[in-house]
Amino acid sequence: MSSHVDPTVPTDESAYIERAAAALAVLDLDSDLDPMPSPMPSPTPSPSPSRVRTQDDGMLAGLDFGLELESASAMSGVGDDTAGNDGTHGVDGAAGADDTPHADASADLPARRALAAWIAAEPDRVPVLGLSVGLSRERLKNALRHAFDTPSWGRLARERADDLVRHLDVEFGLVASLRAQRDRTYTFGDVLVARAGTRVSAVRAGTSGRRLEDEIETIARDLGLPSQTRTRFGGRNGLTAPCDLVIPSAAQPDIVVAAKGFDSTGSKLTDAVREIEEMAQVRLPRQFVIAVIDGIGWKSRQSDLRRIHALWESHQIDGMYTVATLPRFRTDLAEAARLRGLL
Repeated sequence: MSSHVDPTVPTDESAYIERAAAALAVLDLDSDLDPMPSPMPSPTPSPSPSRVRTQDDGMLAGLDFGLELESASAMSGVGDDTAGNDGTHGVDGAAGADDTPHADASADLPARRALAAWIAAEPDRVPVLGLSVGLSRERLKNALRHAFDTPSWGRLARERADDLVRHLDVEFGLVASLRAQRDRTYTFGDVLVARAGTRVSAVRAGTSGRRLEDEIETIARDLGLPSQTRTRFGGRNGLTAPCDLVIPSAAQPDIVVAAKGFDSTGSKLTDAVREIEEMAQVRLPRQFVIAVIDGIGWKSRQSDLRRIHALWESHQIDGMYTVATLPRFRTDLAEAARLRGLL
């Protein structure tokens, strides 16, 4: 018989979270302590990813692996799973993901200072701040790796507590979320919403992937190219493979595209690589195979990303792009379509 664990029954970890949350609930966010250090200088912009090698026919291109990794961006935001669509708590629906960075100019500096001192005193408190804005430990690590090139919240809390809190506030609205949540009374409905958190996260992950598919479909439509989405295409020896976009149709698969966007990590990234490898194995010589990837999840699974890049380097696929290089994707897609008499 399988056993079911009640998430409301404390474990060692949840007991610690409860103690930290109790301390956070009474933390004075309004004391005007010593001034914060000068803001961290803006990072030097990375060079715009560009072509580093073209195929023999002058057609499609890909990215240097380092630029590919650097240009991967976050695909989805997070939200307070105890909040309803109208901003109140309840079970009518989880708050939508907040994709808009919060203006640093209107920062609640006393609160940021208090939170920075709070995590610097005990770095293991950082995941509690993450949970306050809907970040699981995995997503917190990915967000920190993307912003600071390290997933170690302990190191950041000890060495750069101010920068860490500033990042969580600017990107995820930490202070506003804490102020709202600390004054909120929770109900049984909120417990049910929290228990649905895994399902909500899965929906968000699917939404972020679908967003990338929608972007490439929009580009094809703007070019006047007929297409089908989320289907299979036929290749050599009667074999088929999955694809997220096919132009002009599954019956005439001249151009096939895989769109894989992930902010979290796990086996689904490996599955995505296998799909692209399957596309490369099935393709006919006259078919163009393109991969569009994005999301900070790839930064935690660089070995999987390298497998896709190796397919491009070995000419098994014709192009590899991220959201940052979609303008190049548009140009190269139009060129491929002209070569196949579709434009």
